[in-house]
Amino acid sequence: MNSIKLVICLFMAMFSLPYLAQTFQSGTREIGYQIGTGYYLGDLNPTNPLKARNHIAQGGYYRHNINSRVGIRIQLMQAEIEAWDEDSKNAWAQNRNLHFRNKIMEFSVSGEINYIDFTMGDPGDRLTGYLTAGIAYFTHDPEAMDKYGNWHPLQPLGTEGQGWTFGLDPYKLNGIALPFGMGFKLNIGPAIAFQMEWGLRKTWTDYLDDVSTQYTNAVALRQARGELALELADRIITLPDGLSSSQGLQRGDPGLNDKYGFFLASLAFRVSKKPTSCWMQ
Repeated sequence: MNSIKLVICLFMAMFSLPYLAQTFQSGTREIGYQIGTGYYLGDLNPTNPLKARNHIAQGGYYRHNINSRVGIRIQLMQAEIEAWDEDSKNAWAQNRNLHFRNKIMEFSVSGEINYIDFTMGDPGDRLTGYLTAGIAYFTHDPEAMDKYGNWHPLQPLGTEGQGWTFGLDPYKLNGIALPFGMGFKLNIGPAIAFQMEWGLRKTWTDYLDDVSTQYTNAVALRQARGELALELADRIITLPDGLSSSQGLQRGDPGLNDKYGFFLASLAFRVSKKPTSCWMQ
């Protein structure tokens, strides 16, 4: 319910922006299209945002520039993140042998601060860097591939005991994130600008990759969720010496929540009327 209330509030904010914009007579308004790639940091890729398997990310935004330094942006993004233990240089991760992919949809409201004055179309404002931060609502649904090459949603399988072990509820497939990032803007015409941006999202879930705690009892998992759940939950290649079961072994790090982010290029187009100015267009 809290997530639903937040989405309602975000949409109310979106529709109220045009009315708020009327109070800023010097402001301009833009729409933009973004394309790039998404990335993920978590149990299958702890440190390197360039290492995961990349997919196209794209989306669009509406931006109201309150003045030449400050703006508000409403953004909708979609992306797919994917990582495989077999790509890791860590021997323990390679032996764990897990993988996932996850399609993410995100709606966000963010503020932007330009390093220097920047107005679209002004030849005196050629280039600026900027910082951005805000709040986002996202949905996700991690999947893994079986031995036949078919992808399956992981959350219903309860791979670490969620949903069928007493006291462990299924993890949520939506959540709140805090987006932040930086980039630069470049004027390339009287009503068009180019933009590059790097961004990261702090989340409060450790299950973008369906990996968080430890291996559960294999017999109980098979009885509760079937053979497919066991196949996708436990892919260890070689058990440690003296062990006949993976139960209780570390599968992930529950103390570190997952993150995702984007590397994006975009084109922005001014949709407000030409501002009163002294420059020639």
